[in-house]
Amino acid sequence: MELYIKEKVALVTGSGRGIGAETARMLAQEGARVVICDIDVETAEQTAQQLRDDGFDALAVQCDVCNKEQVQAAIDTVSQAWGGIDILVNNAGFTRDRYLTKMAESDWDAVVDTILKGAFHFSRAVLPGMMERKWGRIINIASRSVFGNPGQTNYTTAKLGLVGFTRALSLEQARFGITVNAIAPGFIETELMRSLPTYAKLRETAIVRNPVGFLGEPQDIASSVAFLSSERARYITGITLYVTGGRFSS
Repeated sequence: MELYIKEKVALVTGSGRGIGAETARMLAQEGARVVICDIDVETAEQTAQQLRDDGFDALAVQCDVCNKEQVQAAIDTVSQAWGGIDILVNNAGFTRDRYLTKMAESDWDAVVDTILKGAFHFSRAVLPGMMERKWGRIINIASRSVFGNPGQTNYTTAKLGLVGFTRALSLEQARFGITVNAIAPGFIETELMRSLPTYAKLRETAIVRNPVGFLGEPQDIASSVAFLSSERARYITGITLYVTGGRFSS
């Protein structure tokens, strides 16, 4: 299926590895010019180089999504190279799990700020250009955890906030030809997930609770992002797509 995003410029935050890296690759395979944006510049450059070696247009930029000056600098770098950003994927985020009574304020702030303030900074920075061109796609990576996970009050709050952010922003921007959607992944087998000491137990539990009987891979999220980024999805905005294999509750 032709997605009509050839030569569109797509920036994916937190795309040095995992779901973000696979998303960037999928968009590149569909003809987009992709920006690997990550706080770890070495990882970002390695991922971008792999894409370039495979014949795709890829650019690496270092950025702390919580820092609006760094966000603007990243946007300026991309603009000088390729012009405005057409597709933004707000993917940056991480977990710092603790029960609330044991959670440090710094753990709350780090998780919530990266997920929510990061989406705020980048969306606000790219929207003027999208509005001028009367075309744009913003995809926010939420999580199945919006239904609640013990030990993840910070992460659940941030991801649920991202769903609300998606709905409100979609209403603001629809008249400009800009769609704003969210994707909520379930258990996805990433390199980071496999490195967890509790991975085996988590995987076993997830499979038992997953109606389809198997776990997702990064490409499952990347494929969903690619579709929502495309002209094929022009009539879809304000939704949260649950890519969970049918699993919703914890």
